[in-house]
Amino acid sequence: MSDAREGDYWYNVNTHEVEVGPQSDWTQLIGPYKTREEAAAAPAKVKARNEAWDGEDAED
Repeated sequence: MSDAREGDYWYNVNTHEVEVGPQSDWTQLIGPYKTREEAAAAPAKVKARNEAWDGEDAED
């Protein structure tokens, strides 16, 4: 594949790399994302969401 179609970018949590198309097992991937930049930012987005949810749990 020479050029990724929309939604073809995935972040691999084991290799910490962006994949074009889901090349690895789905248990290792976050996505799909429309751009390489969005996929690369996936860990920060996941961390922010987890922290927000942890804060909500503490309020209960």
